[in-house]
Amino acid sequence: MSGSIVLALRLATALALYGFLGWALYYLYHEVQRQSQALAGRRTPGISFTVKHGGGGSLYKHFAQPEITLGRDPGCDIPLMDDTVSTRHAELTYHHGQWWLEDLSSTNGTLLNETPITMPTVITSGDEIRCGATRLTVNLAEDVLIEPTQRIGKNENG
Repeated sequence: MSGSIVLALRLATALALYGFLGWALYYLYHEVQRQSQALAGRRTPGISFTVKHGGGGSLYKHFAQPEITLGRDPGCDIPLMDDTVSTRHAELTYHHGQWWLEDLSSTNGTLLNETPITMPTVITSGDEIRCGATRLTVNLAEDVLIEPTQRIGKNENG
């Protein structure tokens, strides 16, 4: 009789452990699904540039990707046909809710609003980036400056 009680207790313990393991895996699965939906909902806000070459020509470019490279290399996102620009001159990256400009150890340096940058620097709409004799004016999409959850609108009371 005591053998059947021990067997029943062992089975109950095994069922409890498997139940707990099943619940933990179920919870982890749903948490991963929730995180993946949250990450999929994020998007990189648009950024536009008005590119003015030293010779006077002007070009408009728009991007919606999180990394943008500037340089003389034709593989760069914004190829700059200027002999004073390095092959991979500078990079713009979107992280922490802001666009950042970084000089990629270029020969002649990168200037932001006529100030040389030595470390990654936050850029805003209207800033001017200068690589060699080429000037780029930055235009950020509105949702870069204000997160969607922080937008101020009319409430239900007016």
